[in-house]
Amino acid sequence: MDLSPGAIDPLVREVTIKRYKQTLSLAEAVPTRVLVFHSGYDKWKYDHKIDVWLDASLKTWEIIVKEAESRGIRIAIENIFEDNPENLRLLMERMHTDHFGICFDTGHFNLFSSVSLDEWLDAIGSYIFELHIHDNDGTADQHCAPGEGRFDFNALFDRIDPENENIIFTVEAHSAEQVRKALQFFYYA
Repeated sequence: MDLSPGAIDPLVREVTIKRYKQTLSLAEAVPTRVLVFHSGYDKWKYDHKIDVWLDASLKTWEIIVKEAESRGIRIAIENIFEDNPENLRLLMERMHTDHFGICFDTGHFNLFSSVSLDEWLDAIGSYIFELHIHDNDGTADQHCAPGEGRFDFNALFDRIDPENENIIFTVEAHSAEQVRKALQFFYYA
């Protein structure tokens, strides 16, 4: 919660880089293909100035991606509070490496997005390494099974093949019952 890859203060960025490097060391100890981090972008905190966040963020990710690449790990940046994909698209374009991509979180999209799923996928779809699959009713990050909320999974899977072996699909249900429902959604739908 305290880390900020796009921090303006270089000391805050330094601590963030240190913690990310520690995470990479831990990830190397287990078979890790993709490591997910948060962008740290908040339009209110950065006064809607994506360029300020982007310039600072690039300084962090250039270091972390180089380290991850040497360990055979790809980095995916997860959408959290983003209400549109612009900052993530810009970050992907500027980083321009096969070791840096997107983790698209369906529940976060459902809560915070002000634009359509198609707009998100048009902007960042080609960068997706991982999907975090969960649902909600749009009022809280409930981490329900797919189909238990308002997210349109059919629209997502019309654009992203659920059998694509290059994308990691992670069900983020937070209870045993929701996990069972998620399995039923995928295997009996």
